[in-house]
Amino acid sequence: MSQVPALQVENLTKSIKGKPIVKDVSFTLVPGEVFGFLGPNGAGKTTTIRMIVGLISPTSGRIKINGKNVRTDFTEAMKHLGCIVENPELYSYLTGWENLEHFARMDKTIPKSRLDEVITLVGLSNRIHDRVSTYSLGMRQRLGIAQALLGKPKVLILDEPTNGLDPAGIREMREFIRQLAREENLSVLVSSHLLSEIQLMCDRVAIISKGSVLRTDSVQNLLAEKERVIWKAEPLPLAKQLLSEETLVTEGTHETLITLLDEQLLPEWNAKLVRNGVKVKEMRTQLPTLEDLFLEVTGGESID
Repeated sequence: MSQVPALQVENLTKSIKGKPIVKDVSFTLVPGEVFGFLGPNGAGKTTTIRMIVGLISPTSGRIKINGKNVRTDFTEAMKHLGCIVENPELYSYLTGWENLEHFARMDKTIPKSRLDEVITLVGLSNRIHDRVSTYSLGMRQRLGIAQALLGKPKVLILDEPTNGLDPAGIREMREFIRQLAREENLSVLVSSHLLSEIQLMCDRVAIISKGSVLRTDSVQNLLAEKERVIWKAEPLPLAKQLLSEETLVTEGTHETLITLLDEQLLPEWNAKLVRNGVKVKEMRTQLPTLEDLFLEVTGGESID
């Protein structure tokens, strides 16, 4: 039996005053995965998220949350969605518990027992009765996520969840989000400018630029596709000349050259160097970072 996607975005388009902002964007989230949404400044990332959460209407296309169409069955669709856009909206003069009570009262279907469940999930049991004004930024983020989880959503959207956190807080939030997706079978859409964190946090990513999704795939597949070979050889200028006759070559450090990996041709390239008097001192494979790939795919555009 096939599983219903947690979120389906199909051919989504948004034009404002005749100018296309989002163009034919499509991607799908499955239960239990963390999905990264990456794009340069002004790429259409925020506009896409605003359409998913129902803040603006698409010009065309379709959004389904747990099989419910956002346009034709808005109330049912939104029951399956939790989100935090930028910083969570909290009452700092109230305790964490009082904040959750306040938001739970807006939905009569949320039992009081659910408050205890989400507090345990986000690890705030020891501080939940303290005022939010005494919370660290990381604790506020966790309380915001607890609030978003009150209705047992199938999809959680987090916009810059590590923004403002110190390195220890970023690592803690990353591990928490991955654990949440796995243990709750929750689909998490993460928008972030921290590419190194997305690489460690997400199962798949969509790269959006100028309103269009350029690539969608697992982080592993995207990086493996661009696996490189680092060559350390003498004399380096001759090695570069010979390798350039076979493949694209870029310079690494003053002692190294970089080519893409081709496992079938690699022995031939090495033999050619040796045959022509080049001393190959080192040859090793290396995966690029997601940042390298991002800059390559987007033509070097900066991120948000």
